Amino acid sequence: MSDIATQTRTAMPAFRKGDNLIAVASGKGGVGKTWFSITLAHALAKMGKKVLLFDGDLGLANVDVQLGLMPKRDLNDVIRGRLGLDKVVQRYEEGGFDIVAGRSGQASLSALPSQRLAILRDQILEVAEDYDIVIADLGAGVDRTVRMLSATATRTVLITTDEPTSLTDAYAFIKLGNAAGLSKTVSIVVNMAPTTTEGEKTYKTLLRACENFLRLRPPLAGMVRADPKVKDCIRHQTPILIRSPNAGAAEDVEKIARTLWQDLSEMRREIATA
Repeated sequence: MSDIATQTRTAMPAFRKGDNLIAVASGKGGVGKTWFSITLAHALAKMGKKVLLFDGDLGLANVDVQLGLMPKRDLNDVIRGRLGLDKVVQRYEEGGFDIVAGRSGQASLSALPSQRLAILRDQILEVAEDYDIVIADLGAGVDRTVRMLSATATRTVLITTDEPTSLTDAYAFIKLGNAAGLSKTVSIVVNMAPTTTEGEKTYKTLLRACENFLRLRPPLAGMVRADPKVKDCIRHQTPILIRSPNAGAAEDVEKIARTLWQDLSEMRREIATA
């Protein structure tokens, strides 16, 4: 890590637990949530930040699959009480960030008793203190685990596409989050946008529904253009910022990463001066 990056981290005001946790969620599956989480973590690492990517979708975990990893330890070891969360963190050297892998085919986190979920949440917050930022790739939907981890995070990035079912489920996520008091923490990313103009239309469609029925205006964190390089990178189990760093989708996520980091930095400064 460069001296400049180290100085930047040192100069940042201290944060409260959870203030450096970004949750990535979606109303439905198949919208590119995990790909976005990986690329966001990678983009932040390239900016010189110390990043942890947490795979919070135990039943359908695929962060390790998309990265071509075969972890010896994973979140299931934590759930079963065999290891603490800090013991299952592993380095992804090619991307310059750490990961906590899930395990596909296991019972969903939502099946865990509330007390066990609370213990896991507390472990995440403890481990997060060693990082500039933690990206939590949540499961699709709005189950109990998703709501709890979203509530713990300082920002929830909600991924949607222009598909009607995706927009409907994104609206449902916002509605349920609003009932739980989470409306101020959600921002939108439109993924797989055919064009910038089409992406703006998709966001405005969702925004109108939120304004008309919920009296909410969730902000737009950014748009990611549809890009054939994304499928190519997933197929080769290689991050797009390694295989196709100049692809349009890669540039879009890097822009979102800069925006999110700036927002986080401003929030910390506000806390420090409050």
